[in-house]
Amino acid sequence: MFLHSVNLGNLAFYAFMIFMATLGLWDVFFGFEENKCSMSYMFEYPEYQKIELPKKLAKRYPAYELYLYGEGSYAEEHKILPLTGIPVLFLPGNAGSYKQVRSIGSIALRKAEDIDFKYHFDFFSVNFNEELVALYGGSLQKQTKFVHECIKTILKLYKGQEFAPKSVAIIGHSMGGLVARALLTLKNFKQDLINLLITQATPHVAPVMPLDRFITEFYMTVNNYWILNARHINLTTLSVAGGFRDYQVRSGLTFLPQLSHHTSALSVVSSAVPKTWVSTDHLSIVWCKQLQLTTIRAFFDLIDADTKQITQNSKKKLSVLNHHFIRHPAKHFEENPAIISDLTVTSMWVPVKVSKWTYVAYNESDKIYFTFPLANHRKIYTHVYCQSTMLDTNSWIFGCINSTSMCQQGVDLSWKAELLPTIKYLTLRLQDYPSLSHLVVYVPSVHGSKFVVDCEFFKKEMRSIQLPVTHLFSFGLSSRKVVLNTSGLFYNIELLNFGQIYQAFTVNVVSKCSGVKEEITSIYKLHIPWSYEDSLTIAQVPSSTEISLKLHVAQPENDSHVALLKMYTSSDCHYEVTVKTSFPQILGQVVRFHGGALPAYIVSSILLAYGGQLYSLFSIGHCLEYDIMLDKEAKPYKVDPFVITIKFLLGYKWFKELWDILLLPELDAMFLTSQSMCFPLVSLILFLFGTCTAYWGGLLSSTTVRFLSSLWLALKRPSELPKDIKVISPDLPILTVVLIIVSWATCGAFAILLTYLYYVFKIVHLHASLTTFKNSQPANPKHSRRSEKKSSHHKDSIVHHLRLSASDAEDSLRMHNTVINLLTWVVLLSMPSLIYWLKNLRWYYFKLNPDPCKPLAFILIPTMAILGNTYTVPIKSSKLLKTTSQFPLPLAVGVIAFGSAHLYRVPCFVVIPLLLHALCNFM
Repeated sequence: MFLHSVNLGNLAFYAFMIFMATLGLWDVFFGFEENKCSMSYMFEYPEYQKIELPKKLAKRYPAYELYLYGEGSYAEEHKILPLTGIPVLFLPGNAGSYKQVRSIGSIALRKAEDIDFKYHFDFFSVNFNEELVALYGGSLQKQTKFVHECIKTILKLYKGQEFAPKSVAIIGHSMGGLVARALLTLKNFKQDLINLLITQATPHVAPVMPLDRFITEFYMTVNNYWILNARHINLTTLSVAGGFRDYQVRSGLTFLPQLSHHTSALSVVSSAVPKTWVSTDHLSIVWCKQLQLTTIRAFFDLIDADTKQITQNSKKKLSVLNHHFIRHPAKHFEENPAIISDLTVTSMWVPVKVSKWTYVAYNESDKIYFTFPLANHRKIYTHVYCQSTMLDTNSWIFGCINSTSMCQQGVDLSWKAELLPTIKYLTLRLQDYPSLSHLVVYVPSVHGSKFVVDCEFFKKEMRSIQLPVTHLFSFGLSSRKVVLNTSGLFYNIELLNFGQIYQAFTVNVVSKCSGVKEEITSIYKLHIPWSYEDSLTIAQVPSSTEISLKLHVAQPENDSHVALLKMYTSSDCHYEVTVKTSFPQILGQVVRFHGGALPAYIVSSILLAYGGQLYSLFSIGHCLEYDIMLDKEAKPYKVDPFVITIKFLLGYKWFKELWDILLLPELDAMFLTSQSMCFPLVSLILFLFGTCTAYWGGLLSSTTVRFLSSLWLALKRPSELPKDIKVISPDLPILTVVLIIVSWATCGAFAILLTYLYYVFKIVHLHASLTTFKNSQPANPKHSRRSEKKSSHHKDSIVHHLRLSASDAEDSLRMHNTVINLLTWVVLLSMPSLIYWLKNLRWYYFKLNPDPCKPLAFILIPTMAILGNTYTVPIKSSKLLKTTSQFPLPLAVGVIAFGSAHLYRVPCFVVIPLLLHALCNFM
């Protein structure tokens, strides 16, 4: 049927759309840097000591456990409680293991050994039984309550100690970070029980896939609480995202809301974290050695020497996190660093009067201070830039106040410097330091090591170059270019008009060097001033380097900053920078930000085709092919204008009030707008992708039915078309009751799956019967036509007795194939709770509670039981058919309006036309 009616033009179009979608998927799943994380290893065998919980608690949460991590002698010593360290609690995420604590726990143990256990951390981990909480949100509240009990249990392990902790630090991976934030929403929870919260790849803004209402309600509860109580929340929170390598949780979802009165929250992408500078995938973020080392350094700097616990000083906590995760000055953290430093007057002091200076230090026997008088330079230049390839943590650059050639004390400017992978650098605007008379660069005495120090004075306008990005719809056919011919060490390329998430570009940097014998390194840093999502590219010059430009977070409306490509270059090289639009990466951004809404668009397209088939049955008495109706009815202009109009009207107060009076949910498009996720033409692109998927899905389901019917005929004797049509067979009520009992006693999604399999079986049986009937007909076409005329002559009597003809059977199969397509997506969207139920079967005693699919199952089971016995013969004469055929259009609009960001609502829109279709048998 379906295969016979394939239109080559449509086939070419749908194949092209598949190609486009593949480009977007390729960018999401493969269009990123290779994994540069170093693996973290344990030095001794890891051990997980189970902490005994109170009997009532263990009985209330039989699936959950609490463990203490240890290795070697530490593990042996701490088998005898109580404990004496600083407690840290690790919370795993979706399907996460409590054993994931071993990477950070082992690194913390090694660090404690280095300081002879002056301070040490005790790492605890919760076993959530690897629950799939990203698929099913019904257990999130239970996990939150269990963590609360774990915190109280942990603190009891330190009772009687001299420096007993009163709070714990929490590290939450993925959904574990959200559970940690949810602790504050519990009625009896005291905020003082948590002194620090670090989340890794946690989707804070919204669920990755809103597959049931429990997840959405949990998110609303947590985020609303944090927003409404922001003034009273004094919990220092750090959210670390994985960058583009993490395709499971896009980094934009991990950014905590930045409120003017809530300044204790930081959000950063791992590629921007100093001394890490790599993107991590969703799992490697917990074992990435570079990131875990940075985290442990921060933990040890957070210790209060008086209490031997993590400090309660919020200002210090934020300073430490800024130091290690935002801007590292290449110095060890100091809470109150000395501004004035003593300089050695007896050392060698060398004045430098040129505007550009380079010094190569190798086996220096004496300390040298190079002084740069600023008086003359202020008249010509606006800035000074200095860099050093010696990456030690000592102070290296100072400012002298009102001195002639040397000074005994200088202002330590090293705290203003910033660390990069191969250099540390400092840029000063001269007018900000009017009291400084000299700039002093310190070169220590070194033996056996070589490093280079460079300084140059420059005018800002000479090093800031504007480069407007190419237009979105240039499709990479045009480009824009700037050439850097001067011999500077530092350039700022201002990327004008670049601030939206749907923009994506490829930047090509070509470096050409003259007279270079040694290997030279250049660093290209993409700096996004409105969010900490910088990324670095290190290039060996001369070379041609390609850089991807795309955003995790769109530029806020009231933000006037410009994205920068900061280039730390070599004075021996010239650089050519070219930017052009990358169409595959734009498609990747569409998939990355809106791919989760695709099921809603697929179902919307199928609903439109379904409505067209019902109307063709009403108007001409025959059900047309699915692909014909999909091509005719599934048009974006039938859906998008309604959604756009509603969104526009919601901007008016009177319409918003009317909307609220009718208790209608928020329009999904409004939510996307609030998250700055509105692409130009994104709904059109998704609709085309959805229609394409609906087409290929219909082809697949039709082919599957044909294959199964062939298999059925090969295994069973040939079937016959039913002589009498009975909507309600004797066994139908029994089957319906059994499936409803299964839904109530076990899992609604399981009952839906069984109903789906029953329905597919009925359709396969009908197809096999039709095939047998056709094969049994005479091959003579004249005889066949006479048979058709005879059948037509007696049509009234046939309809009267509700007997099924071959043409009616084909009509019925066409309708059933479309229903299968709709029902397939209902099953797929309910599958997460089924997977969760099967995985946790022994803990839930066969019954999933709460069950998001149970109400849906109660309606769908009798509906599909009736539809399984439904043919087009009685439907044609139904008084309800015209109304039923008109319902899919508004429901297709509703799916997009309310289901694109709330996928769990989509099945509700599918059930309504199916129910009306079933009622057509009786009305």
